[in-house]
Parts: sequence; C-alpha cells; structure tokens
Amino acid sequence: MVEELKQHLHCLLGRVDGLHAIVISDRDGVPVIRAATESCPEFALRPGFLATFSTGTEQGSKLGLSRNKVIVSIYTSYQVVQISKLPLVISFIATSKANTGVLLSLENELKDLLTDIKAAVEITH
Repeated sequence: MVEELKQHLHCLLGRVDGLHAIVISDRDGVPVIRAATESCPEFALRPGFLATFSTGTEQGSKLGLSRNKVIVSIYTSYQVVQISKLPLVISFIATSKANTGVLLSLENELKDLLTDIKAAVEITH
C-alpha cells in the first residue's frame, strides 16, 4: 500500500510545473510519506523545517488569531505551501514561480489518500 501511495504522489509531482516535493508529516514534522524530485532542496525535507507549520500556528494563536489552515511561504527561489489536516500536515515544496493556486488545489486530490494515512497514524498513537 505504501508504494501505491508514493506512486500517486510521484504522479502529482509530474503534473505540476515547478513542484519539487510533497511531504505528508505529523505535526512535529516527522515525515509519514513523501515524494521528491532530485532538484528538491534537502533542507526542506528535514523534520525541523517541516515543523515550522506547527510553530507558526502556535505563534498566531497567541496573538488571538484562531488556528490557521494554510501557510504559504515564498522565498527567492522556492515556495512552501503547508496545509493543516490534523493530525497531519501536507507540505508542497516548489519553485517560487510555481502556481500557488494549483498547489493549493492539490489538497482536494489528496483527500482519499489522507483518509487512509490518518487512520494508520491514529492506530499507532
């Protein structure tokens, strides 16, 4: 089953111009499953980097804001789109020129996949 999930993620990678990686992790940034191209920056796949979503969300809620659902970070060469699907976080790592709207729309294509992964994660916790 894991190979089928990875294959699906790799298929999505090939369909979106500029998309380097899709990582589904827990809220601590530990990858559950991922697919990445060779051009993906290694630092973006590390748990410490992937955990920035949880940190950003916590800081925002301290300001009196409710928990956010999406964080989009755009850098000089890359962009990172992180979507909350607790207990999971989806991270898309792409070039800064990739279409952010297309990256956000991938959430809908991952619904069934996330249901299976959530069930597995909840069993192990």
